[in-house]
Amino acid sequence: MVARLRTFPHLHFFGSVGKWRNREWLLKILVLLLMVGALATPVVIDYADPRNRNGIDIVLSIDGSGSMNASGFDVKNERLSRFEIVQKIASDFILDRREDNIGVVLFGDFAFIATPVTYEKEIIAQMIGYLSYGMAGQNTAIGEGIAQGVRALRDSKAKSKVIILLTDGEHNSGTISPKEAVKKVQQSGIKLYTIGIGKKGEFDNALLEQLAHDGGGKFFIATNAIELQAVYDEIDTLERSSIKSEKHTFKEHYYQWLLVAAFGLLLILMWKRRIL
Repeated sequence: MVARLRTFPHLHFFGSVGKWRNREWLLKILVLLLMVGALATPVVIDYADPRNRNGIDIVLSIDGSGSMNASGFDVKNERLSRFEIVQKIASDFILDRREDNIGVVLFGDFAFIATPVTYEKEIIAQMIGYLSYGMAGQNTAIGEGIAQGVRALRDSKAKSKVIILLTDGEHNSGTISPKEAVKKVQQSGIKLYTIGIGKKGEFDNALLEQLAHDGGGKFFIATNAIELQAVYDEIDTLERSSIKSEKHTFKEHYYQWLLVAAFGLLLILMWKRRIL
């Protein structure tokens, strides 16, 4: 008896199974990698988010007494008053301190918090533009200006807190003396910087220098707008420290997308096994 050779007309099916087996191994490896990646819990931290900033809390305590109406402080713009020049330089300083929270205090016969300590720099800069000399009276209550700065930082959680006091006069008003105010600074762990602007003899060098010394800061003198800009530039180099705690770090997790991809590939593998 002669055996007959039987043929199968669809041999190409066998070739495709071999190719699928190779692809199947690749998919299995890919699923394994995706699951390992998901277990690693990939995360992206948004350091641009305000909650993840590194910086300090700063209060600008600005003299708004009548003497701040004097002109000639800027040789390029002699018509501008000292107060208008301070407004411009302080606003630029605020907008450049992107990592920090900043507030503003205005003082004259008394002092008040013009803006609370906040991250909204544009709003603070706008508010400074609305201020004017004489709003808090014509005299100079340096003690009040410092004390209100301490009050503005009362709820601050920052490790580094700073008051930058600027004046062109001598302490001659208010119910709080500079000596009492600087004690509040020391008790609150705040660093105090003082700036005297104007001609020699217009402000109390000795007092401002002593206040800065007792407050752990530095005393600056600015006789014109260029020097005042240089002062703020120097203060701008202050060391930064962490404002917010770790629990407020803004994180976005991506492990779920890896799990979805792995699950999708598993479905494909199961479907392929069913039809083969």
